[in-house]
Amino acid sequence: MFKQTYNVIGVMSGTSLDGIDLAHIHFSIIEDKWSFKILESETVSYDINWLNKLKTAVGFSEAELKKLNKEYTLLIANVIKTFIEKHDLKNLDAVCSHGHTILHQPQNGYTLQIGNLPEIAKILNETVVCDFRVQDVQLGGQGAPLVPIGDRILFANYDYCLNMGGFSNVSFEQNGNRIAFDISPVNTVLNFYSNQLGLDYDDKGKISKSGKLSMDLLSELNAVAYYKKPFPKSLGFEFVKETILPLIEKHNIPTEDKMHAFTEHIAIQTAAALPIKKAKLLATGGGTYNDFLMERMQYHLPQLQFIIPDKKTIEFKEALIFALLGVLKLRNESNVLASVTGAKYNHASGVIFYPAPPTF
Repeated sequence: MFKQTYNVIGVMSGTSLDGIDLAHIHFSIIEDKWSFKILESETVSYDINWLNKLKTAVGFSEAELKKLNKEYTLLIANVIKTFIEKHDLKNLDAVCSHGHTILHQPQNGYTLQIGNLPEIAKILNETVVCDFRVQDVQLGGQGAPLVPIGDRILFANYDYCLNMGGFSNVSFEQNGNRIAFDISPVNTVLNFYSNQLGLDYDDKGKISKSGKLSMDLLSELNAVAYYKKPFPKSLGFEFVKETILPLIEKHNIPTEDKMHAFTEHIAIQTAAALPIKKAKLLATGGGTYNDFLMERMQYHLPQLQFIIPDKKTIEFKEALIFALLGVLKLRNESNVLASVTGAKYNHASGVIFYPAPPTF
């Protein structure tokens, strides 16, 4: 007999490199209906050394990646341990951690999320559920996006769930199946150009809005082959590094103009990705704070009702859903949908590490 309540922590580090998101979650399931409450939550920023490592790790050798994985597992374990001690959290069922994606090449049968080594359970002395993507890739899937099952279970009253972080992804029901895919890069690109201007990010999209629209750049961005591909499909930082940034850098225009064109590009691709234009959409992730981006999306989707939830849901929805994925894994229930990732079948993905038994 499964439990009806779960006391867990969800942990997520996104490609936008904002930091490590931690959320203490209470789940309850009554008559197959799930509900949740986000309790304590915080984002722990990376210091400059870790930022530089994570930004450049896509080019690391195998030996360097192994070393990085060990170091990052120690880092994330200590961040989680501090969070547990700070909030005096007791009787946890599990810590459910995504880790941080360094390489994502499903077309080559490979994806790597660091921070998911067995040592994490020993350091925390807690049950840890983690490494959710690898199994799906081994089953022929994209390994992404994984959030849609949480959208189906926790946010079924919305026609679309759109998350805008380092990349944007959308999920929705179509003919009885949950459909989901990555739409485009978002903050991986906008933050890159904000950094060139000496800023961490573009506050409310003010810099992007101040630029002029380059129709040449916009046309080239919209012509990128990825956008014509059918789903299932997903994006990794390699796409930004190898395709998007070189394309933008061919244009000798001010940084503000590059950001303006890219924001317009995000809005256009979002509109193109949504089959029904008159609907209700839940928007989450850091992109919801970009007023200019939201304005341009509303322009291209005038009949769409954009719902922006409370601050905790905006900022910690992914941590919330990885907590749910961990709970589903503990229950040996499917937490990845084949209709989303293209895997051979629905499955319960992830690994469970148990703390070392006490020694006497």
